[in-house]
Amino acid sequence: MNRIVSTLVAGFVLLLILSSMIFVVDQRKYAIVFALGQIKEVVREPGLHFKLPPPFQNVVLLDNRIMTIESPDAERFITAEKMNILVDSFVKWRIGRNEGQAKLYYVTFGGDETRARDRMSVIIKSALNEEITKHTVSEVISGKRGQVMEAIRNKVVLESAQIGVEIIDVRLKRVEYVEQINNSVYERMKAERMRVANELRSTGSAASETIRADADRQRTVILAEAYRDAENIRGEGDAKASQIYAEAFGRNPEFYKFYRSLEAYRSTFKSQGDVMVVDPSSDFFKYFKNSGAGGQK
Repeated sequence: MNRIVSTLVAGFVLLLILSSMIFVVDQRKYAIVFALGQIKEVVREPGLHFKLPPPFQNVVLLDNRIMTIESPDAERFITAEKMNILVDSFVKWRIGRNEGQAKLYYVTFGGDETRARDRMSVIIKSALNEEITKHTVSEVISGKRGQVMEAIRNKVVLESAQIGVEIIDVRLKRVEYVEQINNSVYERMKAERMRVANELRSTGSAASETIRADADRQRTVILAEAYRDAENIRGEGDAKASQIYAEAFGRNPEFYKFYRSLEAYRSTFKSQGDVMVVDPSSDFFKYFKNSGAGGQK
């Protein structure tokens, strides 16, 4: 009976020893293996691993996922022209992936993520303050925003490498004026837009007057040229008509005189209400008195 109990106890102790020699590394974790209090190795590969039983070797697990440090409230910074701005930022980071960085991280913070976040927040704020004080508001907001973020990222990367942290990205989410100077800024922007609008309006008005004056000048020139051409054509037509009349007169002057008299009669007696006082013996009634084809004079 005592032998069975001893066997069971020995088996249980052996099982405990074997279980203490096995550890599992999740794909989201790093494992730091300590040998008598000293860091022996960093296990980054997920899966089943073996070690010596305590107290010879112990294991501490660290999170290897990308984490975020985001400012809960906008922080105030002073720009190069001594203006206050509010900045919201965030940083993506994780524990260094090589063995040296992981060891350095553990030695610095003892595996305490809260301490690491606090230290990172200090580094980020210092980098933001140092870089923003070198630039104007317009540069930070739009003009050189990419360059500013890159410079901040470089500073944070350099400082973080000394505590075993790898920086993935640094971003400025929001940059704006403090409320006290918003109104003055908006008024200045409004005045600038009004100035630009007035300049465009005056430029447009001047261009309109120029176009209108040019159109009037062209209209005058076109009308003058058209009148000149019309007079030339009319003169040529009159000359041609006179030539035709002259040729007709030369062939039969008496017929022409008769034709002209008929035209005069038609024009004179066109309205029945007209009254004429004319001597019947005048030349006007010459062809009324001589109705023959070769009438007497």
